[in-house]
Amino acid sequence: MPFAPNSLQDAHALVIEGNLQSRSILVSQLRELGVGTVSQCSRLVEARRKLEVNRYDVVICEQHFERDSMSGQDLLDDLRRNQLLPFYTVFIMVTAEASYAKVAEAAESALDAYLLKPHTGARLSDRIMMARERKKALEAIFTAIDAEQFHEAAVLCLERFEARGTYWLYAARIGAELLLRNGEIGDAQKLYEAVIAAKTLPWARLGVARAQLEGGQPAKAVTTLESLIQDDNTYADAYDVMGRAQFELGNFQSALTTYQMATKLTPSSISRLLKHGMLAYYTGDKSEGVELLDRATRLGLDSKMFDAQALLLLAFARLDNNDQRGLARTVDQLTRLRDRSHAPARPHRLLTIAESLLALQQQHTSRALDDVRRMANDALSPDFDFETACNLLALMSRLQMRSIALNEAEGAVDTLALRFCTSKAMSELMACAASGSQDFADRVRGAHSQILKMTEQAMTLSIKGDPQGTVMKLLEDGERTLNAKLIESAHQVLQRYTVRIAEHVALNERTEALRERYRTTAQHSRLGEHTGAAPTPGGVSLPAGYKPPSADGLLDSAAPN
Repeated sequence: MPFAPNSLQDAHALVIEGNLQSRSILVSQLRELGVGTVSQCSRLVEARRKLEVNRYDVVICEQHFERDSMSGQDLLDDLRRNQLLPFYTVFIMVTAEASYAKVAEAAESALDAYLLKPHTGARLSDRIMMARERKKALEAIFTAIDAEQFHEAAVLCLERFEARGTYWLYAARIGAELLLRNGEIGDAQKLYEAVIAAKTLPWARLGVARAQLEGGQPAKAVTTLESLIQDDNTYADAYDVMGRAQFELGNFQSALTTYQMATKLTPSSISRLLKHGMLAYYTGDKSEGVELLDRATRLGLDSKMFDAQALLLLAFARLDNNDQRGLARTVDQLTRLRDRSHAPARPHRLLTIAESLLALQQQHTSRALDDVRRMANDALSPDFDFETACNLLALMSRLQMRSIALNEAEGAVDTLALRFCTSKAMSELMACAASGSQDFADRVRGAHSQILKMTEQAMTLSIKGDPQGTVMKLLEDGERTLNAKLIESAHQVLQRYTVRIAEHVALNERTEALRERYRTTAQHSRLGEHTGAAPTPGGVSLPAGYKPPSADGLLDSAAPN
């Protein structure tokens, strides 16, 4: 979108203010400045709906709302995290908090400006114009991003940073974000570290941790984050990244404690309620998980930030509690989400499982058995993902809990586990999903041990001087199980021993075909982060033209670690 810093007649502004008198003053001031269209609302929930559906050039939002646990900053954080604010939107927070710390925090975030009370129309005008000028100065960078010229955009950011041009810190943040999301993890970490060296900023330290995490070093990320949180224990994004790092290390209880801190800091954040609730549900505290997921559903069912997997977990809970009315209501909610989705494949999968649960509740056993068999027969297809595997395991465990015989159940569990047990975290999460059946959970953990043994046996050949034998063994087991850890390990050995592997070209073609077909390089599993929103805690929001790698649903196939 072209920028016109000195022209507001074509602009559309939104005022979010709970106090009628203050709201009227802001609306009048904007109209006096020549803003063409001014909309208004008094509640943050209403504002979220407006911002998800419409596009605004200027948003003026009050920081504090009486009788609302959510703040203006919480709204902004959720919108930024879920990529729901275009770059060209100027977002100004109105607050009575005149402390330097708050203003500095605003400057370091994606917020455009704070407007301190009491304020004049002239001061409001200055804030808007300065923010639009900054966006104009960085227009070349975001034009490149809109054109999907991500490398060129990153180069422009680096040039501005190195020259210490205007808005160099903001450009550095954008550049590091591009590098990180493009997989140039080492370069991103170096840029974040350069920013720290120039001016220690919390977002840059968090960026280092994110780069460490994306680079397969969750333990180092935890160390970095512990230091950051020690210095600022109210930095909610740091808890998000810490929780994910602990999750990937398999430290579920530590991750749960961390997510509790995040939701305590931001009790109305939909995405944090989802992550906290899902992990609580899977790790055994289902009552707490259900309470949190219920809250997230009431708060954000119609929001783009909502993840429909939450409804399916609630459906399992309704079945376990023999709540037929609640289960039927959940099925209706999933049906509505599917019907209005632009990409209905995933909502349809979730709805199918919920309908199977309702069939069990209504004692339509044959329907549930048919559904399970159909899904199990599809377990080796490229589109069958980790989330579906967990949901299918949970459904099969409900059959066993009701003593409903499924002769092929053990074989199906083994197939799912051998394919998706790629790390300690993934394996334990699958075991948690199957916790209704101790036998199923044990088989999942046994499959994880088998994958580790297969990997160890193959790697022994490399130690003995036969890297080609290692690749062939890993590919043989990988093609049989479709396990991403085995396939990616074969790829890594091929890259390391290129010269020493006589059949390198043929083996590489075979490996790449598997990697592409089964998406074995997909991102690590994540809780409550759905396709489309692509949340990045600690990251800066990029325009709609940027399309980062997406995580397909609640839990995508993790890269092996």
